[in-house]
Amino acid sequence: MNSKKILVIVTHPDIHKSVINKRWLQELQKNTDIVTIHQLHEQYPDGQIDVIAEQKLLLEHDTIILQFPLYWFSTPPLLKQWQDEVLTHGFAYGRGTEKLAGKRIGVAVSAGIKAIDYEQNGRYHYTLEELLRPLRVTIEYISAEYLPAFACYGVEHGIPDADLDANAEQYLHYIRELSVENYCVAD
Repeated sequence: MNSKKILVIVTHPDIHKSVINKRWLQELQKNTDIVTIHQLHEQYPDGQIDVIAEQKLLLEHDTIILQFPLYWFSTPPLLKQWQDEVLTHGFAYGRGTEKLAGKRIGVAVSAGIKAIDYEQNGRYHYTLEELLRPLRVTIEYISAEYLPAFACYGVEHGIPDADLDANAEQYLHYIRELSVENYCVAD
């Protein structure tokens, strides 16, 4: 089995105060043999994105995971800016220029509210997958393969350390599975 190169793009404006994303990052940092970690806020504290460097980084990897906390039911602003500036016509889309075609792209998202709130009959009436639909459409538009999302819920209600550790281990398992050549996604 060949190993796939995985890029995890971490977008959190204050990773040091984070609960979930910081814990996920700590777990990933122990496993840099299988992942490249790229922190957008650390790389671009001034918001000035080096588009050429970002595009090169994407081309060097087979699988890309966008890791972020859900902000107002969407991505953090820097990740949206990154999409707008990096996934450009002539690079990510446009006749004959889909350089990310065939790559696998997924999301790892932390959500402040409970999982039950992300049900059609829940507090917000939409599932997490429904809220992530714009990312899925973007990924499919650039001819990449959308991977199932990985999530952790209930951050604002507090998560016991044992549950946090278990979730971080599940995240690492998710990443490890993606690194296997014959990984397949079930709908």
